[in-house]
Amino acid sequence: MKVIKRNGLEEPFEWEKVRNVLDRAFKSVGETLTEDTYIDIIDELYFGDENGILRDTISVEELQDQLEQALFECGYFEVAKSFILYRDKHKQLRKQAQDNINFINKFVGSYNTADATIDDNSNVGTKGIGVLNAEIHKEANKNTNMELWKQWLNKRYPDFNTKQMDEDFNTILYAHDSSSQVMMPYCMAVSMYPFLLNGLQDLGGKSAVPKNIDSFCGIYVNLVFALASEVKGAVATPEFLMYMDYFCRKEWGDDYYENENKNISLYKVKTIGKQIDQYFQQVTYSINQVAGSRGCQSPFTNFSFFDENFFYGMFGDFMFPDGSKPKWESTNWLQRRYLHWLNQERLKCILTFPVCSYACLVNENGDFLDTDTYDFICKEYSEGNSFFTYLSDSVDSLSSCCRLQNSVQNNTFSTTNGQMGVMTGSKNVITLNISRIIQDWSREYKELTGDYTDLHILMSPGFESYMIEILDRVYKYHEAYNDMLHWAKDRGLFLAYNAGFIDLDKQYLTIGINGLNQGAEFLGIKCQNNNDYKDYCNRVLSIIKEQNKLHKTKKTNYNCEQVPRLGGHYKPSLIDSKLLKNKDNEAQASRLLYCAA
Repeated sequence: MKVIKRNGLEEPFEWEKVRNVLDRAFKSVGETLTEDTYIDIIDELYFGDENGILRDTISVEELQDQLEQALFECGYFEVAKSFILYRDKHKQLRKQAQDNINFINKFVGSYNTADATIDDNSNVGTKGIGVLNAEIHKEANKNTNMELWKQWLNKRYPDFNTKQMDEDFNTILYAHDSSSQVMMPYCMAVSMYPFLLNGLQDLGGKSAVPKNIDSFCGIYVNLVFALASEVKGAVATPEFLMYMDYFCRKEWGDDYYENENKNISLYKVKTIGKQIDQYFQQVTYSINQVAGSRGCQSPFTNFSFFDENFFYGMFGDFMFPDGSKPKWESTNWLQRRYLHWLNQERLKCILTFPVCSYACLVNENGDFLDTDTYDFICKEYSEGNSFFTYLSDSVDSLSSCCRLQNSVQNNTFSTTNGQMGVMTGSKNVITLNISRIIQDWSREYKELTGDYTDLHILMSPGFESYMIEILDRVYKYHEAYNDMLHWAKDRGLFLAYNAGFIDLDKQYLTIGINGLNQGAEFLGIKCQNNNDYKDYCNRVLSIIKEQNKLHKTKKTNYNCEQVPRLGGHYKPSLIDSKLLKNKDNEAQASRLLYCAA
């Protein structure tokens, strides 16, 4: 008789292998397989066909099934239990291996990285072995992250049913980058001051303190890669150009920007301006390179630009380690030169990073206070430049990590914007699927009241209670995640925080908004400049704003973010369509998917 192995191959049946299996099973529970016991067990095995004739083959699975049954029949229940657990463990290991093999085959056969990756994003540019080895673990990372999250949730709220968390994150909520590395903050906008004091030493690096413009630009690149290894998403260095100006002035004098055509080489013609452009090139192309530590992703990097009023509001009292202060005139010249250079360079090569944002102060009428900056921005836009313009009537309203606004004084709402804050960002992001929430409430409201007036659905007191009930769970999820991050920080896992580049308590727990307009369309409201649409937006956003204020503590500060459609937008809608299709309601699924798209 032969045994059919799991790979389909056949090998001769050997009693010695059966004995070895049973021997290991008995040893696993601290017992010894005696000869009499062995004979009793194998007497229970049966290898005949329906006519009692010895079969030619038996599968390894059937053989193991018979051994399980034989152990039970002979009364060796603990051994049988151990054997079952052993089989199940190895079954799971084989399944995981096969899943990984299936992923590899899909990855190799995919057209591009968006088809190949589990959690596609803008800073994956290749489909090589580095990306493969990063992506293949994402499903396991997600499972680990969610299990850790649940454990911390139950530590804070022992009576909370974590099945509710599973339901929420498969319907009305989206946890951003849950498949990224385990137990990480979302994004950070750092202060570069520790970099001037200690270089990269506090981040585990060997680089010394930057002393001149050469070492500053070179070590800065290493800084970005080091910081990016500790977050899921963006690393913003809003002070970069101000610090670069500091080293330029140390190199060529405070008036260097007035002498851009001055030759600085004895051997060939190289002006100050051309040398600065080379530094621009060094930094920009370096941060667009892939990083092995990030699965061949480039570090998502943000730069900030300021008008004069915003600059002085942010850095008017700032001093460098040598006691000198930032200089607006030279920094302004440098930041304008860089933004224009970057636009021209992008005509030669696709450069994803840095994400650039211009922060400008406006008056109560929305007019620019710095009209010279206004003229420059308009000129750059007219030449096809691409960057965010962030307008605020107060310097205490900051933006970070490419799309969210952080208000120092108040929890306010902002649409997509660039990054301007120093020592801020998001610790965690949970996005509300507003379209789904409104549709769920609409069905519930109509069943309760029989009122089918769309605006009444939203303006009813019940809607506020319905939203608050959801938000209360979101705050619990955020608090648990925040506890987990503090636990990791206190145990020295976050070098950037311990080195003073960023303060965990100054970062935000972000509530994202997705499908806002689609929810309005479901209610028959046109997304235009009309009172119904204004009332609708105010109704939804004011509830979130007020609850953010009520839940603010020393360690939990909340803000609200409009999440771009890419990624976080379509994933909840796909979940919804699957759920509805499972209920055999194709028409409703199509309607919901349409509203969310």
